[in-house]
Amino acid sequence: MNRDLLRLLRLVAPFRWWIVLAALLGFATVGSSIGLMATSAYIIAKAALHPPLADLQVAIVGVRFFGLARGVFRYLERYVSHQVTFRLLARLRVWFYRAIEPLAPARLVDRHSGDLLSRILADIGSLEQFYVRVIAPPAVAGLTLALTVWLMGRFSGRLAASAGLMLLLAGLGLPWLTRRLGRGVGQALTETRARLSAALVDTVQGAADLLLSGQEAGQRQKTDRLGRELAHWQARETALSGFHTALAEMLVDWTALVILLVAIPQVNRGALDGVYLALLVLAAMSAFEAVLPLPEAWQNLEASLTAARRLFELVDAPPAVADPPEPLPPPARFDLSVRGLTFRYRPGEPPALQEVSFRLAEGAKIALVGPSGAGKSTLLHLLLRFWEVEQGQIRLGGSDLRRYRAEDVRRVMALVSQQTHLFNGTIRDNLRLARPTATEAELAAAVQKAQLDAFIQSLPDGYDTWIGEQGVRLSGGERQRVAVARALLQNAPILLLDEPTANLDPDTEQALLETIFDALADRSILMATHRLVGMDRMDEILVLRQGRIVERGRHVDLLEADGLYRFLWERRF
Repeated sequence: MNRDLLRLLRLVAPFRWWIVLAALLGFATVGSSIGLMATSAYIIAKAALHPPLADLQVAIVGVRFFGLARGVFRYLERYVSHQVTFRLLARLRVWFYRAIEPLAPARLVDRHSGDLLSRILADIGSLEQFYVRVIAPPAVAGLTLALTVWLMGRFSGRLAASAGLMLLLAGLGLPWLTRRLGRGVGQALTETRARLSAALVDTVQGAADLLLSGQEAGQRQKTDRLGRELAHWQARETALSGFHTALAEMLVDWTALVILLVAIPQVNRGALDGVYLALLVLAAMSAFEAVLPLPEAWQNLEASLTAARRLFELVDAPPAVADPPEPLPPPARFDLSVRGLTFRYRPGEPPALQEVSFRLAEGAKIALVGPSGAGKSTLLHLLLRFWEVEQGQIRLGGSDLRRYRAEDVRRVMALVSQQTHLFNGTIRDNLRLARPTATEAELAAAVQKAQLDAFIQSLPDGYDTWIGEQGVRLSGGERQRVAVARALLQNAPILLLDEPTANLDPDTEQALLETIFDALADRSILMATHRLVGMDRMDEILVLRQGRIVERGRHVDLLEADGLYRFLWERRF
């Protein structure tokens, strides 16, 4: 059996009894349809002979029972199957998120955001069809086949064999033909939908850049092309669906003809009462309600397996950082020591850091400066355990950083990055990401220290103001102050600043840094920057070039040294 199919079935396993119940209810629905058509045909045929009314009483009750039962069983089957589907989708989304969370950011940095969105939404959403239209129909069809063969066998073995063969032809032969004709359609449909989703995300997120660079026409042509390609595969799928529907309806008619050809000679010989002739034909035709969905089940199986492979591709990726089997308890001291640190992102690439060593004592402030690409952000990411140390050592509180759980390390380090991510929610929601249990007083204290309180009080909804995707309704300085307030609320003993004032005007930049230094005077600060503002307040400055520390010292001393730092300073100011 296909390995991906087995893994999907294991994910469904916790709901197996719900699935069994839904399949039984589906079988009861089809069985009621067969019973309704059979008893109705019997009443009509028997009534034509003008029998006493008492002879029809049982059949009349049967019609009423099966008519009501069919509606009740159909409702219950839909209710149970959708309950299973929604619970399964919820389980899949939680399972997928928990699987990819340890991969971020190292294993996801090269992934397209639109592709990730497509996997989370479209691929998991397509697995909804796996239960409703893949697992349940074969089970219902198998039970219905057994019921039909048993019913026909009560009258004649040849009738049972004929009905069974026609149902098998519709349930196995037609899906096989459909799969042969539609090979690759489901996979192409899933992959094209993913590429279109990625292109649309690019278009929405990069609309301003596309307009400024005059590339909106090219992007529109790309999305149009993908849209036409998706429409082509959807048309192929629809045509295939129409083809197998037409063949299925033809098989239903052929089945009625076969039953008549087998039964009529038996009626003529007196081996079969003619009053049952219509009953047998309509019962066999009603049984096709269970096998007609099987070709579509094969189509959905291919699409489900393609979606599953895309999910498993991410889930199976080993995380770049793994927690130790026996982690140390969270650190009680917060001094940082880096010794001989060398790191490259991929084998064979030039190292991003080479033989970097320094010590950040508790309460000390160190700046990492240098041109873009010098390795400043890489060093901060290694401290946060986004990537694993390749060579050298990072010690926190006297112990190797790799002996702590990554989550414990990140609890003692707050990060204010160059591009702070703000979610499409309220200011309160975005602040409480740092500490969901924070009280109103703690929120107010953090906001006041970040000098954001006057701005929030000026808003009509205050903390409940909706800030839009990526905080689009806030200015650059306001977004960074929200990030500072969030870091303050986290109350971490070590603050990492990664170009926190990039893209800010000089006045806002100076004010924001003064806010940070004053509010966090007792915290350890490691700031990566190339703008060289606030350097006079640093205990030590490390000057990086091509991953190496080429100069180190205090601001005044480095200016007097007439090296790279002085060159950067003079170019900046």
